[in-house]
Amino acid sequence: MTSLSPTDFSSAVTAITAAFGDPTRREIYLFAHSSDGGVTASEVAEHFDLHANVARHHLDKLTAGGYLDVSTERPAGGAGRPSKRYRTLTDEVTIDVPVRHDDVLIELLGRALAELGPDRAASLAEQVGEDYGRTMADALGGGGTRSFRAALHTVADALSAHGFAAHAEKEGNKLRIVTEHCPFGDAAVEHPVICAVDRGMVKGMLGSLYGETSVDVRPAAGDEHCVTSIDD
Repeated sequence: MTSLSPTDFSSAVTAITAAFGDPTRREIYLFAHSSDGGVTASEVAEHFDLHANVARHHLDKLTAGGYLDVSTERPAGGAGRPSKRYRTLTDEVTIDVPVRHDDVLIELLGRALAELGPDRAASLAEQVGEDYGRTMADALGGGGTRSFRAALHTVADALSAHGFAAHAEKEGNKLRIVTEHCPFGDAAVEHPVICAVDRGMVKGMLGSLYGETSVDVRPAAGDEHCVTSIDD
């Protein structure tokens, strides 16, 4: 058995969480494992009712973590565009523990933002998130033609694909996004200004997919979840 230092153990847990912290991604991995010939992004999208780009991002995350292998195949007869097929590496369900140190960079980000002062840091963090959110929406085929409900579910799926384990739910007459896992980890607890990045990402995506909206991110009372409230 390989002995890990406390830092490496923490990094290994972070790496596993990045790959399997999202429940949809876990189901996608098991779906790929149960398919003898592997799966394509379009098959995963259809099976889990996801946007094709969201399905592809989940598959690419699993591939980057070393849990799936990807190959490019042409359709029978050679006609049509080649497609990527994702397969599990072994017949057994396995979890590798690669050691990563992304938490160091996140901690550096938190401290750098703290040096700017709360107002300037929050403004900068939100703007960076908003710009990135618009980029994510463009990759999903944004265009301001979706209903608010459809746009919100698309945003939740996209956030999950980026490690947030998010889902949209109804509260009274309003819809909100609940995030069950934050990829920024303890750094967001120590430096809450990082949450402005989340707020900006949601604003940027919704702005492209639906229209300009007011967004607020706050911890849910009594647990570790975060709730994103949106005024449509």
